[in-house]
Amino acid sequence: MTSNIPYGRQYISDEDISAVVNALRSDFLTQGPEILKFEESFAKYSGSNYAVAVSNGTAALHVSCMALGLKKGQKVITSPITFAASANCVLYCGAEIDFVDIDPDTYLLDINKIKEKIGNSPEGTYAGIIPVDFAGYPVNTEELRKIANEHKLWIIEDACHSPGGFFMDSKKDAVVCGSGNYSDLTCFSFHPVKHIACGEGGMITTNNKDLYAKLLSLRTHGIIKNADLMQENHGAWYYEMQELGYNYRLTDFQAALGNSQLKKADQGLKRRREIASIYYNAFKDKSFIKGQSGIVEGHAYHLYIIEIEKRKELYDYLKSKNIFCQVHYIPVHLLPYYKNKGWKLGDFPFAEKYYERCLSLPIFASLNEEDQDFVIETVKEFYK
Repeated sequence: MTSNIPYGRQYISDEDISAVVNALRSDFLTQGPEILKFEESFAKYSGSNYAVAVSNGTAALHVSCMALGLKKGQKVITSPITFAASANCVLYCGAEIDFVDIDPDTYLLDINKIKEKIGNSPEGTYAGIIPVDFAGYPVNTEELRKIANEHKLWIIEDACHSPGGFFMDSKKDAVVCGSGNYSDLTCFSFHPVKHIACGEGGMITTNNKDLYAKLLSLRTHGIIKNADLMQENHGAWYYEMQELGYNYRLTDFQAALGNSQLKKADQGLKRRREIASIYYNAFKDKSFIKGQSGIVEGHAYHLYIIEIEKRKELYDYLKSKNIFCQVHYIPVHLLPYYKNKGWKLGDFPFAEKYYERCLSLPIFASLNEEDQDFVIETVKEFYK
């Protein structure tokens, strides 16, 4: 049995290490061929027309908001149960964030509450929606698209938890996260505990050629080198900064790791789903545990979350056995920064109740059966 069992862990193979070493020995450490290769491979993996690699998932969310023209005075809806970046990206643009409570069974944004909030607001109040594929559970963006179209809103899908995930639409077709079937832009993260690890890194997918060009510019200071788009041209060295962008580039050695990891992404996803099924079957008849809507087709299982009584006591007990679980997440509206903006306890009851009881159990592709059995038995032992 492993001495310490974390809630998440990257798996780096010899092939991954070789890919990074080869990139380090090449002529390019950044802005080289590995970036384009990663973008093209990821676009193919997600089923989108275009993909833009950036420095991390937060950068992906930020430049997505910028590319869609988000500005001061506009408002965007997201979930209170997410990492703070899903909301912060809106504030980076000088706009305002608003929240809608979660569905207590899926932990995703409650679509009926979105309809209610938008319907009770003057037309034009909201510019867009940032739904979160929380824990890897894909949002039904087809249903969300109907609301967005009715009110002329854009959709940025926060799919940082869900590469390879999918849901079945009304035509019984699998809609893969990042395919762009119903979202304007989709954002991914390559943080070490995610399905594809680059150390840090992010990706944005889209089917819109104009948005794609905008994203390419914004990730590199707003600078372009395409002569056809320049106002002047002094020679082959010339470039123009035509708008204010950022340095949100990914390095070539990170992209090389991403390319290598992407080759085994389906294998890792299959293993995550196996682990989730084992957890579900072990706990499904236990009255002290509630999970996220059972086993869901298309779920990417970045996290396996249970809801329990005595959460802190269980957390501490597991920690004493070298099982290091985590809590995902403290509701964004209850973080001090957002409370100072006027949000308060009681604003989103389902999100707040979820937070009081939630715990993320260890789930990662290299988790072995012995360690998972130990986690399961230790949880059961606590509640005896």
